[in-house]
Amino acid sequence: MSTTLSASTLLAVPLAPLVGSALAGILGTTFGGNVIGRRTSHTFTILGVLVAFILSAMTLKDVIGGARFNETIYEWMVIGGLKMEIGFMVDGLTAMMMCVVTFVSLMVHIYTIGYMEEDAGYNRFFAYISLFTFSMLMLVMSNNLLQLFFGWEAVGLVSYLLIGFWFNKPTAIFANMKAFLVNRVGDFGFILGIGLIVAYTGTLNYTEIFAQAEQLGTLGFPGTDWLLVTVICICLFIGAMGKSAQFPLHVWLPDSMEGPTPISALIHAATMVTAGIFMVARMSPLFELSDTALNFILIVGAVTALFMGFLGIIQNDIKRVVAYSTLSQLGYMTVALGASAYSVAVFHLMTHAFFKALLFLAAGSVIMGMHHNQDIRWMGNVRKYMPITWITSLLGTLALIGTPFFAGFYSKDSIIEAVHFSNLPASGLAYVAVLAGVFVTSFYSFRLYFLVFHGQERYDQNPDAHHDDHHDDHGHHGDGKPHESPWVVTVPLLLLAVPSVVIGYLTIQPMLFGDFLADAIFINTEAHPAMAKFAEIFHGPLAMVSHAFFTPPLYLAAGGALTAWYMYMVNPALPAAIARTFRPVVTVMENKYYMDWFNENVLARGARALGVGLWKGGDRGLIEGGIVNASWKLVGAIAAAVRRVQSGYLYHYALVMIVGVLLFMTYFVWLAK
Repeated sequence: MSTTLSASTLLAVPLAPLVGSALAGILGTTFGGNVIGRRTSHTFTILGVLVAFILSAMTLKDVIGGARFNETIYEWMVIGGLKMEIGFMVDGLTAMMMCVVTFVSLMVHIYTIGYMEEDAGYNRFFAYISLFTFSMLMLVMSNNLLQLFFGWEAVGLVSYLLIGFWFNKPTAIFANMKAFLVNRVGDFGFILGIGLIVAYTGTLNYTEIFAQAEQLGTLGFPGTDWLLVTVICICLFIGAMGKSAQFPLHVWLPDSMEGPTPISALIHAATMVTAGIFMVARMSPLFELSDTALNFILIVGAVTALFMGFLGIIQNDIKRVVAYSTLSQLGYMTVALGASAYSVAVFHLMTHAFFKALLFLAAGSVIMGMHHNQDIRWMGNVRKYMPITWITSLLGTLALIGTPFFAGFYSKDSIIEAVHFSNLPASGLAYVAVLAGVFVTSFYSFRLYFLVFHGQERYDQNPDAHHDDHHDDHGHHGDGKPHESPWVVTVPLLLLAVPSVVIGYLTIQPMLFGDFLADAIFINTEAHPAMAKFAEIFHGPLAMVSHAFFTPPLYLAAGGALTAWYMYMVNPALPAAIARTFRPVVTVMENKYYMDWFNENVLARGARALGVGLWKGGDRGLIEGGIVNASWKLVGAIAAAVRRVQSGYLYHYALVMIVGVLLFMTYFVWLAK
């Protein structure tokens, strides 16, 4: 087998979705005259993503066989010795991401046919999600920071368009602006990190940067006692905090549920939020040089994993429960990064992509079957009417909580083991957080499952059934009993359920302990031995299951599920009693730890006050009043004074000349003495 990959084949992977997006977005909308209809639009976009998936699968096969690619495709410009170019680096990490992104995107595209069937923006939506796929592919395939940043900003831009897709809803407009602004905060740190790398290495190319990593590790940051590489890594991670929704830059992600459910699945499962995890894994040669940065990552990930999970317990919107689950699982991935278990973080990224896409699309199927209702308090016994949605949701839930043999079990337990073996100071806090998070995840997941699919039917008791204007309005209305979704919705659910069950068992050995990611991820095993110690106790996926019966996570997950069963099936009055007893705590959680209040009333108002102060005091007062206006007033005063001696009378000038001569004569006589 060839050890190299075809540049033209790789170029076709991102370009195929881009072409589909352009055709649907131009020819299928008012902008281009509505030349093509709905069927043609979704055919073009699905075909583009299908081609990308097939080529990605072929690439993955070649990469498993040893093929690699790291070349420039197009050189944009050269400034001094700095090259700005478009290029691809395809190794195990990239090939895996390509397949995950294109497969999940393909499922979402097919699902959208049924979900957005009656929406007026049908063609526009397909154009957006294909453009989203193109942007993410450019990000994961890049071999340089310029292209990475292009893809990074492109997914942010398209997410802005998709979250605010229903632009007539004020809540959607608020949510997409919030996502855009919060991500700009993270991106400010990200671009500072890139700038520092360029300033000290003179290159944007990954390979050239990594070649100078050891040298960067010896430099100090000017004016401080910090290592330069620590500042670089923290700046880069701040970018990841925004994109991958880590505390405190997580606030945009739950509100992104204002967008249609298909894009919720795409944003939360395989694109955008995983970009930060991918970036840190790709930059592992730099992060390995800074224990300070790794401890910072551990703490941020631990807080996100546990405290965002708590918020999932009190949510009643079916999509928001799954959204907070995403936040918590991203925290798990981040904890793995901090423990130098980059391959484990990427492994969980992959397994999570399948079962989280499944859960989101299943939630959308429930919304369709429940005639526009998203409140889980007004559901119940849905499994009777939606058997395919029920069984696939159950499989996704079992994967999420880490049930043995399911995909999430292998990746989630691997994170817990890696953190347990980490020698960093923050690993103790992180270990407690991820263990507690197992119980919390299981509890809110089965709370959702029991309230939706079991118990008493409550869909006819919903007081907002006919006048709720803030839910996911995809055009499916009507009254009556729930109903199963059409095949374009259920087929993606079934196809996503398969990897949600088996992908962990099949891939844990090569991804964590084989050569698949060996040349993509670097770990200093002497300084950070977590993965080396984990490898010593790993004896295969079957042995890992048997080992699980002697570790806390399995029993914590079972305890969470049983607690949810008792509270919502056996004794449904208990949750309300607990809520009354712990009302202050519930209030804090209902207000999402007052993070939105703090951002709006402290940060936003503080920034506004600072801006007004700089405008009035700095711009209008100092610059305009003190410099600009003062200068012309001074010139005017001098001109007015000078103008008085220019009278135009000859005898005035003669007098001045005589006085002047007398003054000169007096001066020279005085000098002579």
